[in-house]
Amino acid sequence: MTIEVRDGVTVIDGRPRVLVTADYPYYRDDPAVWDDRLRAMRDELGIEVITSYIPWRHHQPEADSAPDFTGRTHPSRNVVGFIESCHRLGLKLIAKPGPFIHAEVTYGGLPDWVCPSSDPSIEPVLDADGAPSLWSDGAGRAGRPLPAPFGPVFSAKVTEWLSAVGKLVLDGATHPDGPVILMQIANEGIYTNGARALSAYDYSPSGLAFFRDRLRAWYGTLDEYDRVHATTTASWDEIEPPRSWTGADGPEQMRAYADWGRFHAEYTAEVYRRWADAVGCPVPTVVNLNPPTVEELDDWLARVRPEIWQDVAYGFTNWMGVVSTDPDSQARYVIAAKRAPGPNMEENWGFSVLYDEAYSDATTSYHQTLLALAAGATGFNVYTGAGTSGWLPDLDTAHTPPYPDCSPISADGSATEKAPVVRVLADFLALHGEEFLECRPVIAGAFGIYAPYAGIAAWAGPGRDGIPRCGGALRDFHDRMREAGLDYALLDLETVTAERLAAHTSVTVPGGPFLHRHVQDLLAGYAASGGRVVLDGPAPHLDEDLRPYTVLADALAADDVSGSRPVPGDVLEDAGSGAQAAHVVSGHADAFLRVHPSRDVQYLTVLVQSDNEGPVQVRTPHGVLEVVGARGGATVVRLAGGLLDDFVVKGLNGFLDSAVPARISMNDVESQADRPADLGRVGGTVRLLY
Repeated sequence: MTIEVRDGVTVIDGRPRVLVTADYPYYRDDPAVWDDRLRAMRDELGIEVITSYIPWRHHQPEADSAPDFTGRTHPSRNVVGFIESCHRLGLKLIAKPGPFIHAEVTYGGLPDWVCPSSDPSIEPVLDADGAPSLWSDGAGRAGRPLPAPFGPVFSAKVTEWLSAVGKLVLDGATHPDGPVILMQIANEGIYTNGARALSAYDYSPSGLAFFRDRLRAWYGTLDEYDRVHATTTASWDEIEPPRSWTGADGPEQMRAYADWGRFHAEYTAEVYRRWADAVGCPVPTVVNLNPPTVEELDDWLARVRPEIWQDVAYGFTNWMGVVSTDPDSQARYVIAAKRAPGPNMEENWGFSVLYDEAYSDATTSYHQTLLALAAGATGFNVYTGAGTSGWLPDLDTAHTPPYPDCSPISADGSATEKAPVVRVLADFLALHGEEFLECRPVIAGAFGIYAPYAGIAAWAGPGRDGIPRCGGALRDFHDRMREAGLDYALLDLETVTAERLAAHTSVTVPGGPFLHRHVQDLLAGYAASGGRVVLDGPAPHLDEDLRPYTVLADALAADDVSGSRPVPGDVLEDAGSGAQAAHVVSGHADAFLRVHPSRDVQYLTVLVQSDNEGPVQVRTPHGVLEVVGARGGATVVRLAGGLLDDFVVKGLNGFLDSAVPARISMNDVESQADRPADLGRVGGTVRLLY
């Protein structure tokens, strides 16, 4: 009876599971309806795992009172009873104790008494200009400063909170004796700041102390630091981080910017470790990174390094725009899903007023859920599964009930038109999820992330001559691959293994003046074995310590491919011509194919863009598949032995006023709705949803 996360996949009692979950903010609802809402999510949506934050400000609003987890001060604080309800109803739970949760809760869920403006002994997070990082609740009030995670006063208080949750709420409630299977720490970075600029934080005294401590660990001596940076330094304490881009005439000046990016990665990892250790929960810990913005892709790539998180598993969220209409949103979504294996921990299934009216219909959320799974996600979350309407005034003063406005289960407990869409997808994955995870995506190439270059480019911005690229090179690569209808992988160059690299016929690598010695060796060996290395920029002539090293440059010069910026056409042609590839031949859509390694089974995902008109045709290894569906819709289909098996086709999109009788066909086998409707087939049983 075990629970673990293996390479991003949740494994429960030895069985890999596509993690299908729904969020329910119990703290926003009357406890009298908790059981009803949980039962509705189980029965109407097919949900087996609930997720919920545990807001610090809700359970401990006063500093001089112990946290209330049993409802002694208010019934809605009885989170112990809520967890017991989940267990009694056969539901599992992912507990999310923050300490910062966002979730449209006042001050992000932190109690007012840990705010630096309320307690001057608490350090605020500072930005590069020395100004506090502020959190606004959206109610028109001025933002309040956020506490520095490593500040000693706040650190002690947050440790007390998390330890109390671990001992009083989660102890005895974890799998296999209780329903809790995972714990999520923090929110979208630390303070929903995972995608912010590297200049946004943390220049507080405690943050800078951690930075200088890291410098000592990285360089060992001041002499080595000065050699690499071409500086003369009297002590570690006088080293200042970058606060703006002041130029870089050579790699020595670039290293200060790369150091600050590396600091962000280790800062984030250290916060996760400390907070997870404070809870002391025996089940695996996961996080929910928010995807990068277009402008701050390099900042995100420098900071988000799951490879150094040790026992903390990667997960991500949505909240980035409608991907079926916006190429920028689609790119951000795919990059977040591909950065590391892990589940989509928050997909917007309920907010149209707060985000975009397109979410009033289930099609937008369904499309994005399938995109995440196709791009590499190992699960998805319905955020939120049920609407709520009964929270305490101090918990959220900015929003009016219901929260959210269009959940699959409404605030009165009734199922909405979104419910059957969630249900058919949940049922499809309950039946086929383990096999889906066993299948491997058909990949046409890989892009290698080099975090030091991301740290430099984050400060320099785009288009500067002589400055290495990372995020910009990745986005260009993504656009080229999408235009060619090809899927790809993301690799972290500092940690990728030779075995994983060898699985790809080509890898595109950002070029620049230096590259880790072991990475150069790895890429040179890969090229010698027949792999294609494509450099986006100049070949490196130095190693990570800025000592001469030209192993990669020499290897690429021998193959005459050094310095080629775009992926060459012959690489794309070779990558796309494989027998296992799937290509859209008619219609405006994307196609992703997964192939089982040992039997004739494939999973095809077809994502229809919002401006598509007419059928979409996709060439597969077994023939041309045709789908007729709604604009902005999507299809997932299992192919077995070259034949159509189970599928879900979206035929309705009320937001775009697009309604067709959904149809799917291949090799003279066809299934079609008899009226405008979604069409599903699960376990051989056909379902119409209208």
